[in-house]
Amino acid sequence: MKRFIEHNIDKAYDLIVIGGGISGAAVAYEAASQGYSVALVEKGDFGAATSSATSKLIHGGLRYLANFEYGLVRESLKERRTLENIAPNLVYPLPFLIPLYKDFMHSKWLLEPGMILYDLLSYDKGFTWDRSKRLPVHYPLSRRKTLERAPVVKAEGLTGGIVFHDCASLMPERLTLAFVKSAVKHGAEAANYARVEDFVRESGRISGVLVRDMLTGKTVTLRGRLTVNCGGAWADLLLGVARGKPGSQQIRRSEGIHIITRKQLTVQLAVGGSTPSGRPCNLVPWRRHTLIGTTDREYVGDPDAYCMTREKIETYIAEVNAAFGKTDLVQYADIVHAYGGLRPLIDDQTKDVYRTSRKYELFDHEQDGLPGLVTVEGGKYTTSRNLAENVLKTVNRKFGKEKARSISARQRLAGCEIPDLESFLAQAKTSYNDLPQETVEFLARIYGTELPGVMEIARSNKQYAQALDADGEMTAQVVHAVREEMACTLADILLRRTGIGMLGHPGEAVLEQVAETAARELRWNSARSDRELEITAKLLSLPG
Repeated sequence: MKRFIEHNIDKAYDLIVIGGGISGAAVAYEAASQGYSVALVEKGDFGAATSSATSKLIHGGLRYLANFEYGLVRESLKERRTLENIAPNLVYPLPFLIPLYKDFMHSKWLLEPGMILYDLLSYDKGFTWDRSKRLPVHYPLSRRKTLERAPVVKAEGLTGGIVFHDCASLMPERLTLAFVKSAVKHGAEAANYARVEDFVRESGRISGVLVRDMLTGKTVTLRGRLTVNCGGAWADLLLGVARGKPGSQQIRRSEGIHIITRKQLTVQLAVGGSTPSGRPCNLVPWRRHTLIGTTDREYVGDPDAYCMTREKIETYIAEVNAAFGKTDLVQYADIVHAYGGLRPLIDDQTKDVYRTSRKYELFDHEQDGLPGLVTVEGGKYTTSRNLAENVLKTVNRKFGKEKARSISARQRLAGCEIPDLESFLAQAKTSYNDLPQETVEFLARIYGTELPGVMEIARSNKQYAQALDADGEMTAQVVHAVREEMACTLADILLRRTGIGMLGHPGEAVLEQVAETAARELRWNSARSDRELEITAKLLSLPG
């Protein structure tokens, strides 16, 4: 993939999609696969904000049953199965254990009916293309078995447990990238670091956008029949620009932070807990570490000013320890990485953002004096593909193409064209038997059918095949990220194209080796390299 904004700008499009998170990427793919000409622009890197600040779960949302949002849960469960089908190497089944206690709110009398309903709403979970992706129904555990499988749970008052299955995403950042690549594969043009600064208005209609290339400083004008605002937590700010009222905020934002510990608090299954305020707290096994999340607090202020702080992390550590009835289950010294982000929510007048719906809404601004502009607000990662399908129904009506049929649920994403995952992984281990099998499996999962391109680079130079972390990730991936995946910064490479930085600071030697390779590929001078190292080291380090 290449940034089109540097080369091909004298062109009009059917759709301009603003925002390269999972929603914008899915809309761009849906539109391009239905035959529209599409330009996708993102002010930072693809999936760098909300879409990478997830619990790495692809799930129905068991807690939404308590809000009686059965439609949202059913949609999420259907899309969970769809993502298993179209991204088999990146989405996989994960068992969850929910401990049961004597008090009614955490008892089997309340949770068992909810699990039965959850199974009923996911009645088609066994109809996956790949047999290895089929999810079983829930089942109970005795108190003894619960403590054996999850010693971390609070023993006081424990009566047993329930195990059910949802899904996890090994690397949501690469899943978002797979949607971008699928859009490009179908003819879309995409650019990261392309910030929309204004809208083009002609005869009272939005007919395009003014975009600044954040890497060169140049501005270009893109014209389109329709502009789709998928700005996520920034969608209202974009809408304010379109209305001539920059800085105006309308949507509600929820802050979610996650911490990753070097302690393996759970290995084979995720374990659910409940904080003193009643919010869920999940311990998720991930890359031989434990991912813990998430908070759900209202954020008021400029979304561009959002940042992590030690105070936020320590507050969450206290909540996690309370959720599992231990004072030192997690300590600050156990944490290798922490990250956070802002979720855009539709304000339904609930007092607590935790109880605010994760549904999405589509606004056609022709109704309020901005014809040519459509805004998507709200939503959750799991339902983004279906969100995009619904956006295109509106687009098709506006363009008089109502008989168009979506194919995005019926074909695998770019790089994920794998009919049988187990056979694919076995073949990869045979083809690359000069490397440790665990390394090959990890790389095969995150790159899918694009693995040969990475391995070709690795075999072209011994230096490129050198392992950089415990999963065996290599410098070859850095080269591949720049040449094939539009990586423009050190953070792009470490946090969104590879997993080298996803477990925190990888060490000075590794960081410098990655930076040297990136500098050669991107032709950075020493000043730019030093700046990239400084910025990225700060991103990967815990707040002091």
